[in-house]
Amino acid sequence: MPSPSSSPAYPVPPAPAWDPAQYLRHAGHRTRPFLDLLARIPDLPGGPGGVPRIADLGCGAGNVTALLADRWPTARITGYDNSPAMLARATEEYAGPTPGGGTLDFRPGDAAHWTPGEPYGLIVSNAALQWVPNHPDSFAPWIDSLAPGGTFAFQVPGNFTAPSHTLLADLLATPRWRDLPDLSAPGVRTPEEYLTRLMDLGCETDVWEATYLQLLPGEDPVLDWVKGTTLRPVLTALADDPASTEEFTTAYRNLLRTAYPRGPHGTVFPFRRIFAVARKAV
Repeated sequence: MPSPSSSPAYPVPPAPAWDPAQYLRHAGHRTRPFLDLLARIPDLPGGPGGVPRIADLGCGAGNVTALLADRWPTARITGYDNSPAMLARATEEYAGPTPGGGTLDFRPGDAAHWTPGEPYGLIVSNAALQWVPNHPDSFAPWIDSLAPGGTFAFQVPGNFTAPSHTLLADLLATPRWRDLPDLSAPGVRTPEEYLTRLMDLGCETDVWEATYLQLLPGEDPVLDWVKGTTLRPVLTALADDPASTEEFTTAYRNLLRTAYPRGPHGTVFPFRRIFAVARKAV
């Protein structure tokens, strides 16, 4: 193993390797913001035959995509993701006819390049657009593809100034780890920027934010949380170097233990989220 003063060059992968099982370890906490977003989405216009058409960008393991079928039982719903592992899990668990007479399927697709090929009643994205630095540039073509009265809705993390992220950025800036992927420039904008951009596109827009005080159980739960999301690019880059993976995660774990001490009921992990619902004019 290289000495702590050395700085080995790690190849930066084109995209993080996702682990559906790790991501779903905190499925309850991860699903709650989507349910809050879903509750604010208005009724959808029907497509051919009155059936709503829905796209879920960055569908992940499909567990939240399936919730769309509960709200719109007859809808034709497609989840898009660029992770083969996530798509395989989603397809295995959820693809096929839905109880209300609709359909649910999953296809490869990257939100950074996705172009709608048909009119949609709803384009929705749950905790995915933060990985796309220029995602607001896609708002106009996505909204153009909505049927009259259709909705574009998303939620993204807004916790990039929290200790979980600032401590990670500080660690990655040290000589030992400076060749690992740079995670210091998230693509998330301010709520005000989202509101202005969507209203400029002629949409009836609702933008808000909320901070969830998540009570996480177990040992080192914040580290376990970020292993499913924020830390994926680093873990992917270190995948072939178990010793360095252990060294890095130990250093980061120790920082997180200080920043997020365990209390009598578990570890409190504040998590800010930003939400937007934009309805196209009829």
